[in-house]
Amino acid sequence: MKLVPDTSVVIDGRITQLIHSGEYTGATIIIPEAVIAELEAQANQGREIGFSGLNELQALCKMAEESIIELKFSGPRPTLEQVKLASGGEIDALIRSVAIEHQARFITSDFVQAEVAKAKGLDVVYLKPQVEGFTPLGIDQFFDEFTIAVHLKERVPPFARKGTVKEMQLVKIRDNPTTEHELRFLAQEILERAKRDPDGFIEVEKRGVTVVQIGSMRIAIARRPFSDGMEITAVRPIVDITLDQYNKASVIKNRIMGDKRGLLIAGPPGGGKTTLAQSVATYLADHGSVVKTMESPRELQVPDHITQYTSLEGSMQNTADVLMLVRPDFVIFDELRRNEDFRVFADMRLAGIGMVGVVHAIGAHDALQRFSDRVDFGVLPQIANTIIFVDKGEITNVYDVGFTIKVPEGMSSEINLRPVTTVSDYETGELVFEIFKYDSETIVMPVMQTGTATAPLKPPAAQKEEEEGNSSWKILEKEIQREIGRYTDGYVDVHMLSDTKAVVYIDDKDVPAAIGKGGKNIAGIVNKVGIGIDIRPRSELEKQQPSQPQAEEELSLGGGVKIRMDKKQLAIICPEYGSKIVDVFAGKEYLFTATVNEGGEIHLAKNSTIAQELIKRYNEGDTIRLKPV
Repeated sequence: MKLVPDTSVVIDGRITQLIHSGEYTGATIIIPEAVIAELEAQANQGREIGFSGLNELQALCKMAEESIIELKFSGPRPTLEQVKLASGGEIDALIRSVAIEHQARFITSDFVQAEVAKAKGLDVVYLKPQVEGFTPLGIDQFFDEFTIAVHLKERVPPFARKGTVKEMQLVKIRDNPTTEHELRFLAQEILERAKRDPDGFIEVEKRGVTVVQIGSMRIAIARRPFSDGMEITAVRPIVDITLDQYNKASVIKNRIMGDKRGLLIAGPPGGGKTTLAQSVATYLADHGSVVKTMESPRELQVPDHITQYTSLEGSMQNTADVLMLVRPDFVIFDELRRNEDFRVFADMRLAGIGMVGVVHAIGAHDALQRFSDRVDFGVLPQIANTIIFVDKGEITNVYDVGFTIKVPEGMSSEINLRPVTTVSDYETGELVFEIFKYDSETIVMPVMQTGTATAPLKPPAAQKEEEEGNSSWKILEKEIQREIGRYTDGYVDVHMLSDTKAVVYIDDKDVPAAIGKGGKNIAGIVNKVGIGIDIRPRSELEKQQPSQPQAEEELSLGGGVKIRMDKKQLAIICPEYGSKIVDVFAGKEYLFTATVNEGGEIHLAKNSTIAQELIKRYNEGDTIRLKPV
């Protein structure tokens, strides 16, 4: 008997399986050169299916050496033009021509290929997808009932992450390291199963990496050049949680089943966001809603009546266009990461579709910051009116998102009246964050609650202390420093006199440039900032200083480093590094690089970001140290 298998059968490994079963023992297997060329091209591109197919051919060669079968290679290799037209069926036609030439039985697991071969009058064996009777995968040996993930890498002992979402630990499975041969065998078996199992599919196939979903298990296979060695990572859920098992389930139900249909689930990686999202999806589907999902890759474990969509032709916008025609009641959007994802989520929610989004964030502030950078903050309450923060498998906080016209917290006077998006704690009703526009920039500002301790400010006067503590003045000072700093290389010294007036001192030589011809430059700055600005030479300020002595303070930061602070300046005292360039560290973390002057000091403006970070790290107990470059 003569048999010609096509590429699909070689890749999924069923040709050797049929020979081992005795059905085709002694047959002549004719491999078209077009099949070898296709597998070689896929392997050169780093695709796992190419290596899987080549391993299958090697197994056939071994059978031929043992006289179990006779193996031949036939037909022409495809030309460059035929390779370019492969999607149109040129290579498939070359493979069929080999079966016609040798009058052989044609074996394929590709339905279209089988139908075309039948139309050509070939003797066709179509291998349908296997539905049941699968043997356990080799990687299953590394799992037990407590295993969440398995990490296998060549030359490294296998490790498993075991426990629960609340408490996990990394455990060595065995002392012997995993070999590349062992990983290749496991990878081929996984790909064969993904091809044959109705619940399996290849989610991502790129150079050096393949991501496979088989049932509830997601498996990532990496190889060179993407990784420095072959690696297989398999992850599976160990619990199936219903929405009722969560501590704030009633809050979520009331919101999604009412008019609060924009839900954002935030939390750190591995915190249980996806598990909560699939619980919400199942609850909605069980209560009469049409639910779809948008995922890339697809990893939600949901019932069959919830259809899971991935990116269409690489774009979630295309997927959204289809969903707008399908008109579901709710869409679960897993893993909002790219700019397009946030825009699509907002567009679908504003179109009236209930949306549940999942986003990585270490706090509600970070989740909102990621949204506000991509979506107009004024419509945030319409897009996501509820934020649920999840950590270690539990709902820790629920936040309400609202919109109002007010003066932001920390600012004074009605001139700062503006649209503000508010975020408040659902249980206490306390305001947590505010989002507003300031000079065309979106500000996400934490709200200081009543009773929160603040750092004491230094003399000279209580009135000045109150002024320096005013948040709006601090924002204005930074804005003025940034705008006038374009005209001077020296320090910009801003003195706020009131909400509508400021005096600015800069180097004498830079005053004309800052004012501009006919006051053009300063007028533009005043119009942009919105307050009156009086520019004066620094020499005037220096004349006033003798009559206003400033208190100095010297602190030891640890590691032999001291700093001296007065009202406007911070100096790092390090005489042993005079005239050297040094890196400044807080603990083990790098902060900045600076040049030490001949007197052994580094001078910083006290209200600069670098100086404030230095003081903050000192207050947190970090040791400040210097290292010569």
